[in-house]
Amino acid sequence: MADEEPTSIWMQPERHERSGPGRRPGYSREQITRTAVQIADAEGAEAATMRRIACELGTGAMSLYRYVPRRDDLFDLMIDLVMSEIELPDGASGDWRSDLTLLAQQIRATGLRHPWLIALLTSRPTLGPNLLRVHEFALGALDGTGLDIDDIAGVVGMFNDYMHSAIRREIGWLEEARRTGLDPERWKRDYMGPYVSQVVKSGDFPLFNRSVLDSRTAHLTPEERFRHGLDRILDAIAALIPSLCPR
Repeated sequence: MADEEPTSIWMQPERHERSGPGRRPGYSREQITRTAVQIADAEGAEAATMRRIACELGTGAMSLYRYVPRRDDLFDLMIDLVMSEIELPDGASGDWRSDLTLLAQQIRATGLRHPWLIALLTSRPTLGPNLLRVHEFALGALDGTGLDIDDIAGVVGMFNDYMHSAIRREIGWLEEARRTGLDPERWKRDYMGPYVSQVVKSGDFPLFNRSVLDSRTAHLTPEERFRHGLDRILDAIAALIPSLCPR
């Protein structure tokens, strides 16, 4: 008999079990997922195995598969749980730029609290209820601007691509700093600095030299650098909005 096609975790009713005298305590998806998130925050998503979660909960791994059948289901649940931390108004304010800025700041803060999130989110298609709530807010921010739904979806995709890549880069820097003991300033000054000075003196790469010597953004903090890039993306979006396009 062929294996059944997997069903989205969001279409599977949650199992509820009552505990009582002589019975093992029941668990819940949320309890299992919160434990997985705690492990992933400390050690990375790959460490959040059913065996490890079961060990933390004091039970057997096989008992947890009754609540979360597949590892992919666990990842979907983990993503959606931490997306619930993103605080947004019930609807768009009418100021699309302000709304998208708020969303970007919230996603960056959540991604930095959970360093595994963005890599996992961008490696698999998933649409849990909290992720849909966030996505709906992003779409709603641009609704009424004159863009049709294809352009709105495309613009939100571009916006997400910037956010995710910028956050992943920032997390990469933080992880490298922890691994080497070099903070970004020491890395630039002590490790790469002498080589960059040699390259600049050679004059072989004039545009690179300008990016080093004439840059107005080289000394921005990570948060300022994220906001600078975000502003450029929002400027690009503004150029697409019919009411803001030059006539």
